[in-house]
Amino acid sequence: MLAKMRQKAKDLLSSGVVSTVIGYGEGSGNRVRALFIRKPDDADKLILDERCVQNLAVYLTKREVRALGRPAVVARVPVMRTIQQLMFEKQVAEGEVAVIGISPDSQVLDFPDLKSMAEYVSAIPFELSADEKAAVEKLEKMTAGERWNFWLDVLSGCSKCYACRQSCPLCYCERCTVECNQPQWVSVPSHGLGNLEWHIMRAMHLAGRCVNCGDCFRACPLEIPLNLLTQKIITDIADKFGGADEYALNAFKPDDKEDFIR
Repeated sequence: MLAKMRQKAKDLLSSGVVSTVIGYGEGSGNRVRALFIRKPDDADKLILDERCVQNLAVYLTKREVRALGRPAVVARVPVMRTIQQLMFEKQVAEGEVAVIGISPDSQVLDFPDLKSMAEYVSAIPFELSADEKAAVEKLEKMTAGERWNFWLDVLSGCSKCYACRQSCPLCYCERCTVECNQPQWVSVPSHGLGNLEWHIMRAMHLAGRCVNCGDCFRACPLEIPLNLLTQKIITDIADKFGGADEYALNAFKPDDKEDFIR
């Protein structure tokens, strides 16, 4: 599998189909870092193992990466879901990105275009893991007051470093709401109210868009379970609206349930 992935990267670069291959490489210690391959011979530096979990689609909307020319990206299922969402939101267009797909059983997939990639990933059920479901169920069993206190406590340590935003491939706005001060939508200081405002706002912006890659949690220096908040919203959307493949606040249907309004 690794040899096939490296060869695919070499072929894409040698043929001039892409100018850059975004994949995984060895970092410091036992860590993995994103690797930007520009020369075919450097493709042998690419790795792929259980440590390679970062959502590499985060780089596709960066101006610095776009300036390099057409990229190819090593894409596990969460990355493919992200590219699909970026296509829907017109941030990525057909022909702008090549995908070196990696199946759930670690097979290299060859997609002729983004449409075929989207069809492939759409056929894979989007479900939370058993542990994730258990965490959401525990949250749902709490009373409203208990949930309020839970999130106040969990988010109290947040320093608003915005690592969660920077790591999220669907937080691509060039200027975030938190950086607007006329008017000031979100309180700047890191305190109870300001932290709640920031994380609730971000979770609502991701409603129906989050691919559950987990990068927000992995990027958090305090290991705050930010993905639990979006996982709860994922289950709510599936329950109340039968699932969503677009921004949940972007559409209204007369038959939408309203029993969540209290």
